[in-house]
Amino acid sequence: MTAKTTTAGVAYDVHGDMSETDRRDAAMKGFVREFGAIAAAHMESCVRCGMCANACHFYVATGEPAYTPINKLRPFEQAYHRHAGPFAPIYRMLGIVPSVTVEKLEEWQRLIFDACTLCGRCTLACPMGIDIAELIKEARHGMYKAGLIPERLQLMDRTTKAWGSPATPAEDFADIINEAGEEFGVTMNVDLPKADYLVTVAPAELSEHTKALADVAKIMNRMGLSWTYHSEGFEASNIGYLNGDTELQEKMTRRIIDTAIKIGAKTLVLPECGHAYGAARWEAARWYGGDIPVRVIHMTEFLQEAVNSGKIKLNKIDATASFHDPCQLVRRGGVTKAPRDVLGKLGVTVKELQNHGSLGVCCGGGGGVVSNVRADPIRFKAFELKRREVEDAGADRFVTACGQCRITLTLGAKHFNWNKKVESLLELVADNLAD
Repeated sequence: MTAKTTTAGVAYDVHGDMSETDRRDAAMKGFVREFGAIAAAHMESCVRCGMCANACHFYVATGEPAYTPINKLRPFEQAYHRHAGPFAPIYRMLGIVPSVTVEKLEEWQRLIFDACTLCGRCTLACPMGIDIAELIKEARHGMYKAGLIPERLQLMDRTTKAWGSPATPAEDFADIINEAGEEFGVTMNVDLPKADYLVTVAPAELSEHTKALADVAKIMNRMGLSWTYHSEGFEASNIGYLNGDTELQEKMTRRIIDTAIKIGAKTLVLPECGHAYGAARWEAARWYGGDIPVRVIHMTEFLQEAVNSGKIKLNKIDATASFHDPCQLVRRGGVTKAPRDVLGKLGVTVKELQNHGSLGVCCGGGGGVVSNVRADPIRFKAFELKRREVEDAGADRFVTACGQCRITLTLGAKHFNWNKKVESLLELVADNLAD
């Protein structure tokens, strides 16, 4: 890896040994591959109204015009008009649309990796129905091919390819599960040859949030379910989904689905992770190449079914709470009612944030941003938007259902010496199981 520093003093990460021409061509090839009918319709539909700007937490927090969401697609748009648009041959012949330069692509990292969490709020605001977040995610495919992604995301990519997870080698997974069981006094199931439920994890649960591993077991054991974790398919967060490595995204998608099929699981339970839901629930069939033969649900949906069916009973909590809606789970995934159902069964009175449900403001760390230290200054500015909403709501507790959001919000709280604890919905349920 090398880093190039501009006159503005901003370093951009450059990976691989490629000439500038090869790097540019790799990016263009990656972009053009994404120019199907839907992407083309979106690229032709923008009327430059600017409504997406006020939907973006980074733009609102900074007021910087460059962070207008549609602006983040400029090189992608140039590539489209030059290589795939209806007038592309004429534009190339006349030189009307310039070829995208490597320098522009390097600088573009700041916009699509540092200043975009793929949250989709801009998509919701667009009057033309342009899925800006999806286009930015597709643009990352070309940037990955060109080796132009943040160093930490590249490291996580390499680690996942070597270990099967960015957090731990697959051969150590069973030990981590069993150690969590011993620490929290819960019987754990790992690598069972047959089970009805395959439970997957996100990296945070293998490091900061190991209690979640035991909490899942505690709930499933109480329900008398046939379930297991499995070393052959445990990592659901899918770094390829975030950094543009489509080959890795396909590999990680296949791994958890194939493991579920191997053990005869009827349901694949995703962890408290928004991007895991986007990758496995909504994109798995694309990369798997056909219908998924198992049911895929988020942990929040599992908890909703458990409490609504009466299979678990909960002690009541005499408290109010505000819920942070994870973007990939709620806005992009539609799972809005489930967490509120669960909080209701806990006896919690929900005090909604000013922007909630599908309009919720992003935590500021999704899309790999929290792992990209270069983005810390802008991420902390965006965090202040969420902090103000939480304080204005005035609830006793602050809850979410995504480990990545939880980490991002906790880091923000620490940075600003804010004493609000960010709690997990899963852990709240596990801690309040009724006898």
